[in-house]
Amino acid sequence: MRKLVAKEFKAALGFVIRDLHLTRRYLGWEIVFFGYSLVNALALGLIKVDVPAEEQAEGILFLVTGAVFWSFLIILFDIIADTIAWERWEGTIEYTFMAPIHRVTHLLGESGFGVCYSIVRSIFVLAVVVLFFHFSYPQAGIRGYLKNANCLGAVLVLAVASLSFLGMGIMAAVLPLLSPEKGPQATHVFQAFIMFISGVYYNVSVLPGLIRPLSRLSPGTYALRSIRGALLEGQATSELLGDILILLMAGVALIPLGVWVFHLAEMTAKRKGFLKRSG
Repeated sequence: MRKLVAKEFKAALGFVIRDLHLTRRYLGWEIVFFGYSLVNALALGLIKVDVPAEEQAEGILFLVTGAVFWSFLIILFDIIADTIAWERWEGTIEYTFMAPIHRVTHLLGESGFGVCYSIVRSIFVLAVVVLFFHFSYPQAGIRGYLKNANCLGAVLVLAVASLSFLGMGIMAAVLPLLSPEKGPQATHVFQAFIMFISGVYYNVSVLPGLIRPLSRLSPGTYALRSIRGALLEGQATSELLGDILILLMAGVALIPLGVWVFHLAEMTAKRKGFLKRSG
């Protein structure tokens, strides 16, 4: 049993290392996408610069946390889908699916890299944004506002929330697996719906009455509420445990569901010969 676990761990680590090399290979594009995430967060934060000084810090941080979290979500959604697309272009997807490893090992290896990369990039973007507003608009008092922030609690919520988003990301990766032409673009439809009901840039209380109940089904709603509570209100980790538990249960349910859906799509792709199609 120990040898089997060690073998699967090494296989999963191999996918992490492979994705690391792919990231280095396309480092120029990674810098471009990082710049996009940073500029997007800054642009949204600037919306609240012209409000009264006493409301600036909270308003800026409300939008910035939403933008950073949305960037985090996009990476988790895209990491597996992008890998599938890359392997299609390079003609290696059939070899990957023929490799003598469990599909769970494959997907967890891809997911592990995605989580680490997403958390590091999100923290870096948030730090740069805070410094930008601190030096460009000192009257907002951003850094002073964050003195009581529970940063460790926010990181904990981000880590736990990543489980459920990975499950949804694995399900979204089915689209480029079955359709190399439009599948990668179709994942944006999934992303847009989650953004709409999760309150990324606004409080979910402003949603129309018929749509508002859907926000309770999105892990993003609980993650954003907890992260904003930790950063903006300085809530202790103990106060976040309710949402953390919900996110943990969602992750426990969505990851196996995502793997099962991916397995069904893989069997369909192999049976109908979709893997031979390239973009």
